[in-house]
This record gives sequence, C-alpha cells and structure tokens, in this order.
Amino acid sequence: MRLEVESNCPLDKFKPCRQHKCGWFIEVRGTHPQTGEEIAEWGCSMAMLPVLMIENGKQSHQSTAAIESFRNEMVKANQDNLKVLADQFTPQTLKDKFIEG
Repeated sequence: MRLEVESNCPLDKFKPCRQHKCGWFIEVRGTHPQTGEEIAEWGCSMAMLPVLMIENGKQSHQSTAAIESFRNEMVKANQDNLKVLADQFTPQTLKDKFIEG
C-alpha cells in the first residue's frame, strides 16, 4: 500500500510545494534500501531523509564489516609472521647474536 501525501511544505506555512523552484526538491536515483527496487524520483529532500538515512546505515554496516574482516586478516598475518620469526631464533642463537656480537 502506498500512501499519497499532500504536497505541502511545512517550512512554508503548509503552502503547496514549489517543486523545481525549491532548492530542496531533488532527484534521487538508486536502489530502495528496503525493497531492492530501482528508484528514480523527484521529491523534497526533507521528505526523503528517512529513506536516505536507512541507506546510510546500511552502507555504514557494510563498511564496518569490511573493516573488521580486514583487521582479522591483518591479525592472522601478524601472528604468522611472528611464528616464522620465532622459529628462526632459539635462545642460543639470540645469545650468540646479541651478547657476544
């Protein structure tokens, strides 16, 4: 069900929307974050703000997941590097290298 909202502006004493004469009347193109359908519609940016905020939250969540995945890979690589380094040195080789050398 789609509600038809009256085209009036709460910032202009609820007069009819000026549409293309208003700086906040914009075109939004993309994929609707809740339905996945393609959208290309003109409207008041203030009225579209909730949908845009939902999309922003979705993108933030995806970015956070990517960063966490990258961090996990870096921790694993650092652990592998430390293991390789630790395998190269025994207590005797460290003593020979740093105390006598």
